[in-house]
Amino acid sequence: MTMTHKERFLRTMRFQPVDHVPDEEFGYWGETLTAWQAQGLPSHVNSNETADEYFGFAPKVYTPINIGMIPAFEYQVLEEDDRHRTIIDEGGVKCVVHKDGASSIPKHLKFPIETRQDWEDFRKRIDPDTPGRYPADWDEVRDQLNGSDMPVGVWAGSLFGWIRNWMGFENVSYMCADDPGLIEEIMEHLTRFFLAVLNKAVREVKCDFAMMWEDMAFNKGPIISPRLFEKLMVPRYKRITDFLKAHGCDIILVDCDGNINELVHLWLDAGVNCMFPLEVRGGSDPWPIREKYGNRVLLAGGVDKTQLIAGKDAIKKEIKRLEKLVAMGGFIPHVDHRCPPDVTYENYLYYLDLKRDTFGIPRPAPYEERAAQSPA
Repeated sequence: MTMTHKERFLRTMRFQPVDHVPDEEFGYWGETLTAWQAQGLPSHVNSNETADEYFGFAPKVYTPINIGMIPAFEYQVLEEDDRHRTIIDEGGVKCVVHKDGASSIPKHLKFPIETRQDWEDFRKRIDPDTPGRYPADWDEVRDQLNGSDMPVGVWAGSLFGWIRNWMGFENVSYMCADDPGLIEEIMEHLTRFFLAVLNKAVREVKCDFAMMWEDMAFNKGPIISPRLFEKLMVPRYKRITDFLKAHGCDIILVDCDGNINELVHLWLDAGVNCMFPLEVRGGSDPWPIREKYGNRVLLAGGVDKTQLIAGKDAIKKEIKRLEKLVAMGGFIPHVDHRCPPDVTYENYLYYLDLKRDTFGIPRPAPYEERAAQSPA
């Protein structure tokens, strides 16, 4: 029986039989698509959105609510030379970036929150009552989402990753020791903020999943200790996840790069049940996580991007090692972060064909044929 994208996603994440596992990917660095255009990718495929459409991946839709800063900081160019610009970005961070738009980590110079007074000023931008959190045509959008045959998601924010962005890696690490009360105060504000903003969305839209973002680990483990994570974050996550689950949203993903092994059990205790994107070389191989936690944990990602760089034999081995894991359910396989430009276009197409053939995913019709059949 052929399923809708929504049915297939939900049944996969509930360890139920499906016609095939969802056909999803995480995306690409900008330089990747540019490099692939020189190798045969059409020039109009120049963003993650156009690439998803071109390659024919299963779409998701999100409730279009704004849980970010309102207003964002004004983007400013402070100075520049032949190669670099010193800017203040929309997050309020003063940094040095490449003028050619290269996706390297900026050189950070100053962050918007360095003191308690900075937070008092900053928190005005994280106000649930600020106009603009919901679109003006919400009623129409709500009805469209409730009638969708695609998985419907809601963004549920961040308790630590955002603070790291606002303070910087070193500053937030010191602050956890020097003024943990401030960290806790910000997390409490964020928890109340998310609950207030999400309230209308999850009451009026049947959300299939929620997405959180943290990026609070590197290849040796988490930025903060599991003890501090358990004290500060688990109870607040629980308030958010209990609220979501009370309204039928029981699949809750967390996007965290790096080695998450010391945090998985704490996320599970907190009601966050899907780990993503499972960076294999970062220390988060999906197999040991499944073996340790069984069906308590859901998984997405886990295809080692370095094996796509290594070539076709390596790709075959990588897909083969995940075959039984896919068959168990509760796992959507895709590249374990945005695909880097070291992966050739030829290797990527080979990977997609092999993944689809191995896991019984129908190959989509050529893009031109699908585009011709789409409504104008």
